[in-house]
Amino acid sequence: MIKMRGIGVSPGIAVGLAYIVDRDRIRAPRRKLRVREIDSEVARFEAAVNASEEQLLEIMKDFSGKSPGDPFYIIESHLLMMRDPLFHKQATQHIQDKRVNAEWAIERVFDDLKKAFEGIEDEYLRARSAEVDYIRNRILRNLVKAGTDGLDHIDEPSIVVAHDLSPGDTARMDKAIVKGFLTDIGGTTSHTAIIARALEIPAVVGLEVITEAVCQGDVVILDGEQGEVIIHPTARVEKEYRCRWVQQEKAERDLFKTRDLPAETLDGFRMKLKANIEAVEEARSATRYGAEGVGLYRTEFLYLNRQDLPEEEEQYLHYRKAVEEMAPWPTTKRTLDLGGDKFDHKLSAASNINSAMGLRAIRFCLKEIEIFKTQLRAILRASAHGEVQILLPLISNVQEIEEAKAILEDVKSELSSEGLSFDERLRLGIMIEVPSSTVIADLLATKVDFFSIGTNDLIQYQLAIDRGDEHVAYLYNPLHPSVLRTIKHVVDTGHEAGIPVGMCGEMAGVPLYLPILLGLGLDQLSMNPHSIPHVKRIIRASRQEDAKRLVEEILPLRSTKEIEMYFNRVFKGRFKGSSHVRTRQSEIEPSPVHRR
Repeated sequence: MIKMRGIGVSPGIAVGLAYIVDRDRIRAPRRKLRVREIDSEVARFEAAVNASEEQLLEIMKDFSGKSPGDPFYIIESHLLMMRDPLFHKQATQHIQDKRVNAEWAIERVFDDLKKAFEGIEDEYLRARSAEVDYIRNRILRNLVKAGTDGLDHIDEPSIVVAHDLSPGDTARMDKAIVKGFLTDIGGTTSHTAIIARALEIPAVVGLEVITEAVCQGDVVILDGEQGEVIIHPTARVEKEYRCRWVQQEKAERDLFKTRDLPAETLDGFRMKLKANIEAVEEARSATRYGAEGVGLYRTEFLYLNRQDLPEEEEQYLHYRKAVEEMAPWPTTKRTLDLGGDKFDHKLSAASNINSAMGLRAIRFCLKEIEIFKTQLRAILRASAHGEVQILLPLISNVQEIEEAKAILEDVKSELSSEGLSFDERLRLGIMIEVPSSTVIADLLATKVDFFSIGTNDLIQYQLAIDRGDEHVAYLYNPLHPSVLRTIKHVVDTGHEAGIPVGMCGEMAGVPLYLPILLGLGLDQLSMNPHSIPHVKRIIRASRQEDAKRLVEEILPLRSTKEIEMYFNRVFKGRFKGSSHVRTRQSEIEPSPVHRR
């Protein structure tokens, strides 16, 4: 029996036989062309791209309306990249100027783009480099006539095992056949992971050597919640996990019974539970799990995997679809949280993009005003089709809000003069995620309609901890006394100014923290859709007055350890029935990858 641990990206337990997808990287040897071969090689390149486009269109056609969440925007983004004139120009120039074969030209163009993505510090953006591989490999396969993939040949319930899977692969998975999937590479924010969650297929990625450890037909167990994989389980272990699967299915059905009930405590306090999503296809999943809207919509999705900037109409149509999917609930659009000293079509300064303290988020938008205005126009136009709120990221001073509001008013005036509809009463909020904004929260509160606390960055900045550094990541903990006192200060300050205060960081979706968050007085929590039923159950079994007394007791405690010990003593038993209760931050972040 072999145990492995990776990154659980889509919850659920699956037990089944392994189906290995053999998809080796296509080799692209360099070949020097004779002059008379150049034109035919360019035509060969164009034919391969056209064939790749037709395959993606066929995937979209075959599965239109069949897959929950309609994960076709991702495939559309691949199509846009293939059709990008700059990509065609660069590849053609390689063939013509350097007289090299099409395979080699494609390798060079995509290698440059991938290097740009891999230099990015942020995990979400760095994960987009895998999308470059998907597109390159599809075109190369068509060039060398290698065929597509083997997923179409699965004819019995299986667990798919692969080095990696494309969003197209994942979108085509039939839940009746594919019980789960495992990959060597990938992360929580990859397109494949997003679609797996939308389709509710259990998945563990980032296993590094799963394709070496598993053979065709091996019995495999995966736990997509904990990121655990067991190969060749004993009869006892297999029986145990099958029992857990039955219990989990029953628990999920029970939780769904409360989907349409309010998240209200026993003493009448009403908490709003919303979803964090990254793409349109996750909207249906959000409503299915009982979300009362989207508390954080990450709009960066539209700007990635491409060599150009999304135009207003493309953004508008995308935002409108998300708003209509969530109606009548509100959708909170966070404005672009990308940046860099330069932001050209090739992302040439990608190593600076989204750096922790660089030119990113609101700073970038206030510098590149035309990019910002294009996005605001699209968001405002989408607000004519349902309730929309705008959320500004990384605000650190009052001036940034004032400048952003001035630009927003200019955009409103432009739309009005053009006769385009939008919601005049659209609300504007800011993310509280840097220490400076917490200190001047009273000044910021007079300028906006709501606060949303982004605990992921706030904790990192406040505790001076790089979560990506394995030597200090253990210090990252939401239960640090400084973090809890800061949240209390921001909530109290917002309420004194008469504005609601929510939370959209990972902390919001951890059931164990619910008593503290209730006691701190937060009005709204926004989280991964799958966490909503579990959080709601605990809220409906709690009293806010008890939670407030709890906060009064823990705020004087001196250390994270004391607070954790208090929880273990007081609350672990009370919520013992929840399989989602966790007590340490190391269990919240993706677990480190361990080789077998």
